[in-house]
Amino acid sequence: MRTPLHHRLASLWRAFRTIVGDDAYDRYAEHVRTHHPEQQLLDRRCFYLREQERRFSAGPTRCC
Repeated sequence: MRTPLHHRLASLWRAFRTIVGDDAYDRYAEHVRTHHPEQQLLDRRCFYLREQERRFSAGPTRCC
């Protein structure tokens, strides 16, 4: 039996994973399955490498 405390802790854990990006692959996979079922799903390693390239290939984003 799940208690209200258990539900609250589970909710906080999901929020924490979203904030730090730990659930990015899970969210990506759900999005592809829902909105682009014809598209092939990247595996976790390819997804990670693609995200690293996307985040760090733009160069500096500050003026100084």
